[in-house]
Amino acid sequence: MEQIETLMQQLRLTGMKNSWDSMQQTRQVHELSLLDGLSLLLQAEKESKDNSRFHRLVTNARFRYQASIEELKYDVSRGLNKDQITQLATGQYLNHGEPVLITGATGCGKSFLATALGYQGCAQDKKVLYFNTQKLFIRSKLARAEGTHIKLFDRIAKADLLIMDDFGLQQLDNRQQQDFMEIIEDRHARKSTIIVSQLPVGAWHQIIGEETIADAILDRLVHSSHRIELTGESLRKKM
Repeated sequence: MEQIETLMQQLRLTGMKNSWDSMQQTRQVHELSLLDGLSLLLQAEKESKDNSRFHRLVTNARFRYQASIEELKYDVSRGLNKDQITQLATGQYLNHGEPVLITGATGCGKSFLATALGYQGCAQDKKVLYFNTQKLFIRSKLARAEGTHIKLFDRIAKADLLIMDDFGLQQLDNRQQQDFMEIIEDRHARKSTIIVSQLPVGAWHQIIGEETIADAILDRLVHSSHRIELTGESLRKKM
């Protein structure tokens, strides 16, 4: 028994070790067949590794707060379609590299919905990155000054899901236009991007600024996207 426990610790089989301890305490270790016992131990180890990876993906995503699909409240007056969200929750849009564009007034639940989809992505073993859009562009500017922008853009390009929150709070300057174009071009038809904005998609052309770049970016985002336009009063007023 001691040798088995030592080997589990040395091999870092945490889930298996915890299940083994439980089986000893409940005397199951003496009642189960070798096949049944081994099956339980392996399942416990798989669940432990899955949970560890999920928490690691969530930590690396750097979400602003915690959210889940199960917490969403569906209301026709809010423009939140349960069938559409259920379909997105399957993760097929991630497999196809399709964008999701979420728009609506302040406080209507845009960021919560985007974050819930991000957590769902982590649960599906996808690498997710969450950024406030303005802070992302500040970070890219600093990265260029430090000579690390290639590494930053490569990390963004490899993420299965990029969430850009609060897009459109101010017009993009020339450098931000170029950075935005590079991000979208790297991800187009390969990786999914969720963009969250208070402004309707029709106003994004003006926010981006330069006509040619705006046309190129929106052409890659809009045509294959899933659109969610939230309506109604601010949810914060109800809290």
